Amino acid sequence: MDRFFGEEFWNEFEGILKPPIPQVNMYQSDNEIICICNIPGIDDGKKIDVLIDYASIQIRGEMNVHPDYGGHLIQEEILQGAFDRTLELPFPVRSDKYHADYQNGLLIIHLYRLITKESNKRKVPIKIK
Repeated sequence: MDRFFGEEFWNEFEGILKPPIPQVNMYQSDNEIICICNIPGIDDGKKIDVLIDYASIQIRGEMNVHPDYGGHLIQEEILQGAFDRTLELPFPVRSDKYHADYQNGLLIIHLYRLITKESNKRKVPIKIK
């Protein structure tokens, strides 16, 4: 169907008919978020961009699963192609402390909670009547 309608056509329906790529599991602890992204076929970390912005993360790149087996494709279930996905995080994260590893088709991103030393707390005066 991609060949008939073109890949741009399906971008309008991403997440409805076609699941978003990459698929992501996100885990939260008190001070850390771990994002596990299913991105098969990456042989160079420079082909994936991970951008952190306060309380969101953007993951973009291109998945290509084209092994050379000398035949023609008869069934395709592994989603591939360009992707650009932005996820909202449950809390702001540090921009100076994070790390990412890619292994066995999974991109694992560790993010750490932003804890500011400055507080915006203000004492509220109470009027006694």
